[in-house]
Amino acid sequence: MELKTLFSPKKIGNVQIKNRIVRSATFMHIAEKYGFIGDRYLKMYDELAKGGTGLIITGAVAVDPTGTGGPYQTCLYEDSHMAGHKKLVDTVHEYNGTKIAPQIQHIGRVGVHPKYPTVAPSPVPYKITGITPRELTTEEVKEYIEKFVKTGIRAYECGYDAVQLHGAHGYFLTNFLSPYTNLRNDEFGGDSQKRTKILSDIFNGIRDEVGKQFPIIIKFQSQDFIPNGITEDEGVEIAKNLSKIGFDAVEPSGGGAESILYAKGNITSKIVKKEEDENYFLPFAKKIKPILEDCSLILVGGIR
Repeated sequence: MELKTLFSPKKIGNVQIKNRIVRSATFMHIAEKYGFIGDRYLKMYDELAKGGTGLIITGAVAVDPTGTGGPYQTCLYEDSHMAGHKKLVDTVHEYNGTKIAPQIQHIGRVGVHPKYPTVAPSPVPYKITGITPRELTTEEVKEYIEKFVKTGIRAYECGYDAVQLHGAHGYFLTNFLSPYTNLRNDEFGGDSQKRTKILSDIFNGIRDEVGKQFPIIIKFQSQDFIPNGITEDEGVEIAKNLSKIGFDAVEPSGGGAESILYAKGNITSKIVKKEEDENYFLPFAKKIKPILEDCSLILVGGIR
């Protein structure tokens, strides 16, 4: 991409982003206790916005107390969390049109919570912790969909410019996408299209409440890099499904802690030391770009 293009504006959905630079979400664990946003969190995002980024996507924001990754993960599952998020939005918006979106997430089978049992679409043991998650009933899946929807609506009411679902890296939504972790035989399991139903239901639930002016983005698993997981070809099918659902932008990523166990030169073992190691999701992004129609594409992975 030429520099003049990189610094030119681009719309995601109906929202104008001042340039093509997106800060991808990272898990920061710098909230206050119980997930409230405090001065430390605000200071970090103030620095990010000051740098001129077009769109900042926050670190993962929990949609439910059962799905936090630790006591200092940012949360938005209660109205009481909203005041801090409104301050964050105001802080970022002070900088010449910079936009911000929260990445909303449940930790799924990766979680080790002192109070709540680990849950997932299917009881597939997590090889990092040895924990076998409890399989959710169909009704419970629908309850979790509603938790994502309500958090997305709160994000809109806080003044965020968009929202991103976290469907990568082995967390809750990834567990539904992947044939390795989703062995269900109800409406939320089966082929790749059926395994994206949970994403479709969350998307439609948020869209019905906030309208088309609020972009809904997704970070999704392009490959699991583990046996019986999402392959590159299926990742392409998933991208096609997400575009048809109506997501305003997709951000393909891949791998997770478990995939490191099988890391024999795959992306999850890469350390970017030279130019040819950079942009390791670029080949996949080029594959899906022609099939995305009106859906924008965000590239992440070893960009230097």
